[in-house]
Order: sequence, then structure tokens, then C-alpha cells
Amino acid sequence: MNADEDRHETRRPDVEDVWSYPRPPAVVPSSETVVVELGGLEVVRTTSALRVLETSHPPTYYLPVADVRDGVLRPVARRTWCEYKGEAAYFDLVAGDRVVPAGAWTYPAPTRGYEVLVDHVALYPARMDRCTVDGEVVQAQDGDFYGGWITSRVGGPFKGAPGTLHW
Repeated sequence: MNADEDRHETRRPDVEDVWSYPRPPAVVPSSETVVVELGGLEVVRTTSALRVLETSHPPTYYLPVADVRDGVLRPVARRTWCEYKGEAAYFDLVAGDRVVPAGAWTYPAPTRGYEVLVDHVALYPARMDRCTVDGEVVQAQDGDFYGGWITSRVGGPFKGAPGTLHW
């Protein structure tokens, strides 16, 4: 079955189809309990995340910096550009005996419409020890560019795996 056929299959009503997410992306508040573990420590616990929802991608969770354990985020010089959100600044994550280079990012001065992302940080779940949403262990989006969080709440196919970059 190709991706176009799969996008049209019948879904359960409790599963969000990522192909129904908008472009440009939407930002939606979440009261889910999000927990991130790294280096044997719980480095984030929040019920105030923001979910960025973009066509073909599992949600990316943006976590309030205030809910990140002190000393975990170390600014680095890396910068990238998002056509929707603007310039991203990166952090290494440091916890226990682990250092994750450029494993998290933020938008210090996002473009209009994305101002709510200020003082929030996103991270790559594949580079963490464990990420959970309401107790469910997150599967990371394939690829090394995207930071999507896959749970049973969302259905794909998802952009990111080899052969999907043209989607």
C-alpha cells in the first residue's frame, strides 16, 4: 500500500490523523502529563506543554523552560531556520552522565502567530532515555531532522523515514 492509499484508510475516532493537521502548523495547548528522563534523572515534568501540529508529522511537544530541571539546558551556537516559526536556537542537554549535543531547540523571537512558543523548548525524543505522555512511552519520529512524538493517540504514515522527504 502506498502512502496516498494509507492516508485514506478508516481511522478510529480516538486517533488523530496527522494528514488532517494543517500547514502552516497549529499550536495547541496540552494538559497531558509529559515526562522526560535523561542520564537517570527526570529532567522535565509538565502539564503545560504546547503541541505543534503540522501535516504529515506526529506532534512536536514544546515544554515550558520553567519546568525543565535547572542546569539541564546549555546554550550552543547552532541556529536553524523554519519557514513558519523563524530562527531556532539550540541547547545541549546535560543530565547525570549524559550530554546530548544540540538535543533541544527554542524560538526566542518567533514569527507572528507563533509567539506562544517563547520560553518553551522542544527536544528530540530519540536522544532522551525516555519520554512519556500520560504514562505512555513515546516512539520518536524517524529521521534526524524532526522532533515528533508518536503515541497511540496519533496515526500516520509519518514523514521522516527514508523515502518520505518528498511528501
